[in-house]
Amino acid sequence: MASCGWDSTQPVVASMSAVATGVPAQAGDTFVTAAGTIPPCSNLRVLDSWSLSRRAAQLIVVPVGESHVGGVAPAVQIGAGGIILFGSAAPSNLAAQLGSLVAQAPAGIAPLVMTDEEGGGVQRMANLVGYLPWPATMAATLSPASVRQLTAGVARRMAADGVTVDLAPVLDLASGPGPDAIHTDGPRSFSPAPSLATAYGMAFAQGLLDGGVQPVVKHFPGEGRASANTDYRPGVTPPIASLERQDLIPFEAAVRAGLPIVMVGNDIIPGLTAKPASISPAAINGLLRNQLGFQGLVLTDTLSAAAISALGIGVPQAAESAIAAGADMVLYSSSNPNLTFRLVLDRLVSAVNQGRISVSALNTAVARVLTVKRVNLCPPAVT
Repeated sequence: MASCGWDSTQPVVASMSAVATGVPAQAGDTFVTAAGTIPPCSNLRVLDSWSLSRRAAQLIVVPVGESHVGGVAPAVQIGAGGIILFGSAAPSNLAAQLGSLVAQAPAGIAPLVMTDEEGGGVQRMANLVGYLPWPATMAATLSPASVRQLTAGVARRMAADGVTVDLAPVLDLASGPGPDAIHTDGPRSFSPAPSLATAYGMAFAQGLLDGGVQPVVKHFPGEGRASANTDYRPGVTPPIASLERQDLIPFEAAVRAGLPIVMVGNDIIPGLTAKPASISPAAINGLLRNQLGFQGLVLTDTLSAAAISALGIGVPQAAESAIAAGADMVLYSSSNPNLTFRLVLDRLVSAVNQGRISVSALNTAVARVLTVKRVNLCPPAVT
């Protein structure tokens, strides 16, 4: 009988290339190439042999400039779960730099390597992998099939350079025309129409999967009609009842399709939560997991946003709140990413030791991260 292959006495190797390569699909196909939900055979007790620090490190994504990714080697050597590339022009030797960096990860479990390749003005490595138009432009000038094909080509080049996760597509609805339009996302959104935003967002996501890169749909539960960009000040969306009629539709489709990762935004949702969704149990465990049934990986938007700091808390406290609320990985920006990583790590370990985050919740979050990395959590089959 075939074995699932977990041997707790041996290191588990999850290389950068161990992501779905994707098989061309037809309209209406489910996203079987996505890696997200923890397999039913998983035995999370195997994580008990890991220190709390090793487990908590897997929940942290460390920012780094793409011109010198080796700068976050200290965090990667401790076991950071991911890195996110920042910049606007990737160096020609990015693949070699990333290869050297991820080789330093403990036990051979490489960090997820993330970037923002949305299209238009939000692209980090277009000089290496090719240019994508703004999502609004794609929806206005291309068919969904063409978007999928275009994105797949870019994704294949991203994967070849060592990138495993793209923080895209944006599934937020554009605010549409009119005197009351907010334009929080502007051309980053495919359309103000839920049906078009869904069709083009799904095509973009499937293209990424076809090319071997895991997509991240964002910014749940929809911030296109919010009152402000939360990077700069607190933002409030329309009431949850309005979101359910419109903005949630693309995210519901993404969950049904089995997409692996959802990014939760930093907006306040009237009728649901008076705190930013990224640190809200009502938004994550309530709406996303229980109501929509999402069991994949939940990633926060940056916890360095003004919408978070306006609460009078720093990144470490926000990270604890996010994980306690049901998130699995946290993002931040910092001029000293290794120091912030240690502060967040210490805060998470302390929260577990003091019972503010349960060991069960920690293990489940780690398991979701490892599942996206294609690390096998299944015990050996009995023969």
